[in-house]
Amino acid sequence: MRRSTKLAAVVLSGSLGIASLAACGAKSNDTSASSGASDGALKVGMAYDIGGRGDQSFNDSAARGLDQAKSQLGVAVTEADAKTGEAEADKETRLKNLVTAGYNPVIAVGFVYQAAVEKVAKENPNTKFAIIDSASDTQPSNVTSLTFSEQEGSYLAGVAAALKTKTKHVGFIGGVQTELIKKFEAGYRAGVKSVDPNMPVEVTYLTTPPDFSGFAAPDKGKEAAQGQLDKKADVIYTAAGSSGNGAIEAAAGANALAIGVDSDQAAQPALAKYKNSIMTSMVKNVDKAVFAYIESAKKNQIFTGVKNFDLKADGVSLATTGGKIDDIKSKLDEAATGIKNGAITVPTDPSKI
Repeated sequence: MRRSTKLAAVVLSGSLGIASLAACGAKSNDTSASSGASDGALKVGMAYDIGGRGDQSFNDSAARGLDQAKSQLGVAVTEADAKTGEAEADKETRLKNLVTAGYNPVIAVGFVYQAAVEKVAKENPNTKFAIIDSASDTQPSNVTSLTFSEQEGSYLAGVAAALKTKTKHVGFIGGVQTELIKKFEAGYRAGVKSVDPNMPVEVTYLTTPPDFSGFAAPDKGKEAAQGQLDKKADVIYTAAGSSGNGAIEAAAGANALAIGVDSDQAAQPALAKYKNSIMTSMVKNVDKAVFAYIESAKKNQIFTGVKNFDLKADGVSLATTGGKIDDIKSKLDEAATGIKNGAITVPTDPSKI
């Protein structure tokens, strides 16, 4: 979450640095040839959440921001992947290896890194860290939180779902039942309710902590979606990382509609065969947050504290690929304006709806 002291640009120490990164699953791109960076360039390390680059969702959005920083800012980068079912110590080791190899700042993708980031940051006060989707008030001063108003974008997704359903019955699937994913649920249900207070919203969570496999289990996503389809829900919104791919597949097979998350999933090559069934996606512009954070580090004016990206700041939005929500644009614009000017307050707790 913060700081504007000058960042060290440490040179990776040959085979020892590469070996330590390889041990934690890192993919080193830290050479002038691969990164386009000159010697002494800012070195940025990124530790992904479960699913990693290629999940067609959350991690891929973060990766786009890293790629943009690499090409436009000339920074050197490396990436490290997480593994399903890994121990907390594995996350700590991954972050420590990035620090040891001279990467500064280090960006942790996802709230699952909260405890590890807090510990490693305290042990390395001269290294700057950013964590996406976590804003603990116990984090040390060298950690910056990059957060989003997911509930606001999800509210718009709920409005769209309620306006587009033919059965007057919609669904929500959460990957893991955490406070973060509950924000998606709360916003979505509130959006549906704003259109039709009596419309049923099926809610299914794939796993509960400490089991975080619900973010990387397309088979579970498909099964959950099929269960909701069997109950006549015909628009399903899934906030579950790559598990959402399975839900999209199920919706497509039933000639129903899916709402993607984090990235514009109708535009994802890996989901191309299902694009006609993806009504929209609630895009969380993690790429913009990642790029903005790295740019602030590059300028020695690094973000501090909590940096939140809401609807007004274009931190969240609805994708329009495929034109499936063009006919309800005026209604969506009206809702978005209400959120931006404060006329609509979107809840973050489903129990308050």
